[in-house]
Amino acid sequence: MGHEKPVEPFSDLHVEEGKVRAVLLHDPTVEGLDVAIYMDASASMSGEYEYQRPRRSFLEWLQGAPLKGPAVNQVEPQVQWMLEYLATKDRNGLLRVAYWSCGPDAKDVEVVGELKGVDVQQYKFPGAKRLGDGTNLTPALEDYVRYLKAQVPLGARRGCAVIITDGKLHDAEEVERYSADIADGIAAGRLPRMNFVLVGVGDGIDEAQLERIAHREFPGVGHLWCHRIAQEITQVAELVAVLVDENMTVAAGGTIYDDKGQVLKTYEGRLPAVLEFDIPEGATSFTLEVNGQRYTQPLPDDDHHDEDDH
Repeated sequence: MGHEKPVEPFSDLHVEEGKVRAVLLHDPTVEGLDVAIYMDASASMSGEYEYQRPRRSFLEWLQGAPLKGPAVNQVEPQVQWMLEYLATKDRNGLLRVAYWSCGPDAKDVEVVGELKGVDVQQYKFPGAKRLGDGTNLTPALEDYVRYLKAQVPLGARRGCAVIITDGKLHDAEEVERYSADIADGIAAGRLPRMNFVLVGVGDGIDEAQLERIAHREFPGVGHLWCHRIAQEITQVAELVAVLVDENMTVAAGGTIYDDKGQVLKTYEGRLPAVLEFDIPEGATSFTLEVNGQRYTQPLPDDDHHDEDDH
């Protein structure tokens, strides 16, 4: 029979001495999800985007030790981490990444591109070409809605935009009005279901403002928004991961069956990215059932490592 290639949603398959290790390409509980990251590029973020060399200790300074490592900014590792994690939720592993609140009137959106979740260290996030004098979020929402509508013919069935900000929104009322328009579009079937994850960083956040936006419910849609406040930018990625998991995971867990319908393993809670289980001798395939959907992966007829060509 030869080697079997992994079928979606698996990206890698390893079978050895009755043990299977299958790696998920994406989380099948959020099928068709299209994720984007929007980073605040208002002038108040300039310090977070500034590249600095790692500091020396006082003793190292006294000894004249050279500065260690490349210059880094505070935003870059957080966005890299989010990109790597959220790509496992995304339908094609590519995330739209953009700066918002750019330009002279803080209403421009500067799109970085559609970035992969692999090899994230290659991406740099130095901030927008021109930081904005203000914090206007509505243009970013309009950008995401346009983008998601264009992705629907390509397989997008649901959207999630992650938005990072460090300041008070100057267009909060407009954000609320536009959110109502989005909800009307979803309820009428003109737009796919979408959610907005808003993380505020630092002391400049107006939490009451964010709560007013996030707590609103819309007929036939429910909540569009969720939010959290991070004291430091170093906490952002972890908060985003929790919020996206809470809001995007459609079903908890899954079940693995052999080719005769016997249950091999049951996952309570969320499905891990790597599935490991024992397979009976002579089995020709296994099936992962998630959310009422079944994904059957044929097995090689001998104990070989089989990996998708990259």
